[in-house]
Amino acid sequence: MTRPRARPAPRLQDRLALSYGQKLFLLATLPLILAVAAISLLVAAQSRALAEREIAALERQMIAAKKAELRNYVDQARNGLNRIYGMAGPDDGRAQEQVKQILSAMIYGDEGFFFVYDYDGTNLVSPRQTGMIGQNWLDLTDGNGVAVVREFIKTARQGTGYVTHLWPKPSTGQEALMVTYVTALHSWRWAMGTGVFIDDVLATTAAARADVEARVQRTFLHIGGITAGALVLVFASGLLINIRERRLADAKLKALTQRVFDAQEEERGRVARELHDGISQLLVGVRYALDSARRRLDAGDARAGETLDRGMSSLSEAIQEVRRISRDLRPGVLDDLGLGPALKALIEDFGARTGIAVDFSTVVFRNRLQNDAKIALYRIAQEALTNVERHSGASHVAMDLRGHRSGATLKISDDGCGLPGAAQQAKGMGLRNMQERVDQVGGTLRIFSTRSGAETGTLIEVTVPPSKVIDASSDDLDAREAPAQKNPRVVSSPRRKGKDSA
Repeated sequence: MTRPRARPAPRLQDRLALSYGQKLFLLATLPLILAVAAISLLVAAQSRALAEREIAALERQMIAAKKAELRNYVDQARNGLNRIYGMAGPDDGRAQEQVKQILSAMIYGDEGFFFVYDYDGTNLVSPRQTGMIGQNWLDLTDGNGVAVVREFIKTARQGTGYVTHLWPKPSTGQEALMVTYVTALHSWRWAMGTGVFIDDVLATTAAARADVEARVQRTFLHIGGITAGALVLVFASGLLINIRERRLADAKLKALTQRVFDAQEEERGRVARELHDGISQLLVGVRYALDSARRRLDAGDARAGETLDRGMSSLSEAIQEVRRISRDLRPGVLDDLGLGPALKALIEDFGARTGIAVDFSTVVFRNRLQNDAKIALYRIAQEALTNVERHSGASHVAMDLRGHRSGATLKISDDGCGLPGAAQQAKGMGLRNMQERVDQVGGTLRIFSTRSGAETGTLIEVTVPPSKVIDASSDDLDAREAPAQKNPRVVSSPRRKGKDSA
């Protein structure tokens, strides 16, 4: 007992293979997603850059306002001290003590105060941090490594200026960023000034940046929501279109299936009529002739030979009828000699059967047509001649076959009633069958209603693309076309003669 073979595991590329609908959905949504992502990133970058410029401008304005306020404080304090300082000498200790007392009393707000350092770095006035008074702080540095007191003294020696540094807040003892305005009392070798903490400015700007980031995130969420809605809309639209197209395709498939069944039944009915009306009657005649000949032979009648001759003649007609029906179903000359001889035989048989004058012409071309193209052109010619016979009322039909660099072209024209009447009467299967056969080989079908003076007519032009043409020098010729290469046949017409190689 053999074990059943294990089914091979699906490959990764098979698992990742997308259906046609999924490919269409990706094709519709991927550009949208990429565009929305690019727009979102651009909007976010532009929003952040604009907000950063606005926040930086706000920060500069707030710090400038703080600096102006500091300078105003120092100028007011200096003006208040000028009465004492201006009249005192360099070593006037009494005046210096008065100034110290005045500056020690000048505190404002929760953190503001005035300070004084001599040029050696000794603190003389610090009303909120009294533990620093009397000590030398020349080497004092903040958390960023800035020698704060040295910067005060350096700025005072230069006249006036601002110093940005870290300084312990009196209320918390923690270092915070501070802007200090320093001026000098040069005769006493003092650096005097006051400062203001700008951590509130930094907190304001940080809150503004956080608000900007929150707005950018909200914008991203809004864009994402809009994108999700658009994707849902695209998906729903695609689903509806897919359902509609499937319904239309199902309806067309049902109609096409019904047309195929109708065509099969019509062809079967035609063959049945041909067999019943032609071959069946001929065979019945042969049977009666044979019965009559047998009875005459038994009776010794000399007319038995005549009866047999009539039977043999009827049998020959039946054989010819079988050949005609077989040729209509699948002409052997199409496989043996090519398209040109097959079309020539078709139109000559059409003329002999209908009494309509026919004209066939062809131009020799070196290359050969593929088998499906030959069959398509032959069937189109059959359908066109059937329409001419049934609907056009024409007295003359012309057929032209020629090859060229763009493929091959078949033209069928008549002098009948023209396209409107023919189209109205042949709108069932004929024209649609021709169009479908042309579509199968990738060709084009054009139908014109012609008019020349009082005469009308119809022109059918079928073009086969170059992809259906096989180079005669190639080794890929169909084996069934080999007899046509070995035994070329001359195809004649009222206009020209030549060897057909289609």
